Amino acid sequence: MNNLYRLADQRARRRIVSFDKRELSRLLGLYSMRVASGEWRDYAIDFRPGMAVFSIFRHTAEQPLFAIAKVPGGGSGSGYIVYNGPRKLAHGETLEDVLRVFERKLKLLLG
Repeated sequence: MNNLYRLADQRARRRIVSFDKRELSRLLGLYSMRVASGEWRDYAIDFRPGMAVFSIFRHTAEQPLFAIAKVPGGGSGSGYIVYNGPRKLAHGETLEDVLRVFERKLKLLLG
């Protein structure tokens, strides 16, 4: 009964990381292009301790194909990581840096 907890200390420890409007717009733009092409079908946004995760699914009942995580960086802001299952595909300081992993390579079709 002698333990005192300061609410301000608890709030500082539980800092919620989330995507801002610009980041969400970029993520949903990429998602909608891939849905239109038939590659992706569902997404989920999850807020875990110390990170926000945008997960992309091929089929709703399966594990996510990709997960794009926003993690707080040192003093300079946030970092972003793209996962394919447990495998890290990209890591960068900006969302645009890590989303380059989804750019398609152009193929030359000869007819």
